[in-house]
Amino acid sequence: MTERAVEILRAILFHTPKNPFRESHPLVGFEDGALAIEHGRIVRCGDYAEVSSAYPAAAVRDLRGRFILPGFVDTHVHYPQVRILGGLGLTLLDWLEELALPEEARLADANYAATIAREFVGALAAHGTTTALIFGSHFAAATTALFETAAKRGLRVASGLVLSDRMLRPELHRSPDAAHRDSCELIARYHNRGRLHYAVMPRFAVSASEAMLEVCGSLLCAHPGVRFTTHINEHPEEVDKAARLFPWAKDYLAIYERYGLVGERSVLAHNIHASEDEIRRLGAWRASIAHCPTSNAALGSGIFPMGRHVAAGVRCALGTDVGGGTGFGIMKEALAAYLMQRVAPQPMILAPATMLYLATRAGAEALGMEDEIGDFTAGKSADFVILDPPAGGALEVRLKRAGTLDQVLAALFTLAGAESVREVRVEGDVVFEREPLSGPSRWPGPSRLRASS
Repeated sequence: MTERAVEILRAILFHTPKNPFRESHPLVGFEDGALAIEHGRIVRCGDYAEVSSAYPAAAVRDLRGRFILPGFVDTHVHYPQVRILGGLGLTLLDWLEELALPEEARLADANYAATIAREFVGALAAHGTTTALIFGSHFAAATTALFETAAKRGLRVASGLVLSDRMLRPELHRSPDAAHRDSCELIARYHNRGRLHYAVMPRFAVSASEAMLEVCGSLLCAHPGVRFTTHINEHPEEVDKAARLFPWAKDYLAIYERYGLVGERSVLAHNIHASEDEIRRLGAWRASIAHCPTSNAALGSGIFPMGRHVAAGVRCALGTDVGGGTGFGIMKEALAAYLMQRVAPQPMILAPATMLYLATRAGAEALGMEDEIGDFTAGKSADFVILDPPAGGALEVRLKRAGTLDQVLAALFTLAGAESVREVRVEGDVVFEREPLSGPSRWPGPSRLRASS
């Protein structure tokens, strides 16, 4: 390493290298911070005076008054659904029938799918999402378009062919043999190619026969590095339908367990209506839940029992669930999680550090990427987002009165949206830039912050 190859970004920094559900003092923040990167890796994070003295010849980019956070991780989002956002007033199964499935069928047109892929990937980047576990398409060509578009943009994604052979629109069905063949071809082309990873994904047990679930299990056995994701216990109607289709299963989770689909690399979306035994078993499997609070509220699915999951050792991360959710903002999902847990039957308060953890490192852990991304520990990939509050907006006004790092972070999660996202990088590469940033912010930022309690 040569000192001149190091770039130092000077700004207000936050990250959570510890799990706040298990460890104390998880938040690390610096009022006058510095992130030193070299060749796309983090070499040091800390107070500016300390970092700059360690690399006196490094190039310094002065971003004082702005904020640098680890790149956001979205653990559940549907690529074909970007154009149906805002479908309010429906429950899950009606929403699928009236909005989601007709739109997903349109991705049979390869040109249309390519357009949707560009819109979708662009929206992820513009909201500060650097890594995402993405529900792909039922069509191999459309899933290919997603992978190629993500690779061109430079995002870190895991995705795959959505597998269903019943209970949907006929054009979305594939035979188990065709599903296996197409999945193997996509795995060979895209798994571990650069920043791309593959995930096996039956849509949900309702739309997957036992033969299709056997295919999913065989794919995981043959390709042990791939991830697995699906839906579970999202809405009472769905849970009842799954029980009728699999009368031998004692509960929803048992369906996936029978076919070897639950483990450390499994991310199951929702799990609102879960039994205590299911939650206990998920903890034993070290599986993860993608919590999608705006979708859960918009579709009237229910309030996720986060406290019960945390107590059982189940890993929880965040998903936007576009388009059942209300947008691509992971910060908004963290705020929605806070709000819903405040009014949950067993309420819990999510501190600002917990919200940041759920938006970043928790997703990295769910995807088995915690050694690569999720915080600013030296050696990890330089995946981060630069936030700059719009001039004269409510966020800037609030930040001027913030007295602690916790208050600053709480204000960001409450008021910052896509308009505050100015630059996004993955492995040091710019994947989104609203407009070039140079020099200190027009305002000096919060000053004389007290240490957080």
